[in-house]
Amino acid sequence: NAKETGQILLVNYQDIKNLKVTAIEAERFLHDGGFDKTGRYFLVAANARHRIAIVDTKDNKLVKVVDSGGQTPHPGRGANLMHPKFGPVWATSHLGNEAISFIGTDPEKNKQSAWKVVQTIDGQGGGSLFMKTHPNS
Repeated sequence: NAKETGQILLVNYQDIKNLKVTAIEAERFLHDGGFDKTGRYFLVAANARHRIAIVDTKDNKLVKVVDSGGQTPHPGRGANLMHPKFGPVWATSHLGNEAISFIGTDPEKNKQSAWKVVQTIDGQGGGSLFMKTHPNS
């Protein structure tokens, strides 16, 4: 499986007869992930390594790989929300412990918070599979 190698393949479908595939080296054991609120950045868990790889899908490049702040991140698609102190963040829960980690996702207006775990809180129980937010919360 390609995800076990740590390689991400981006496919440009603009010209369906001449697909352009970009291979990006990230981190081994990629599992699941989702986009930030802008839809530009894809954050994917390398859960066996306890890390998150961040890919810029506009520039077709790896932005950063960060430690997730917990054991075995398992975001599903992750959750996007507005943090009162750090601005836009993407959140993931973890299978191996109760940690919920928030990663800053705004390199324009919140450079000091971008692409790092800005806060980790304890959730309930010993771990969690997925996170979501409610549009009216």
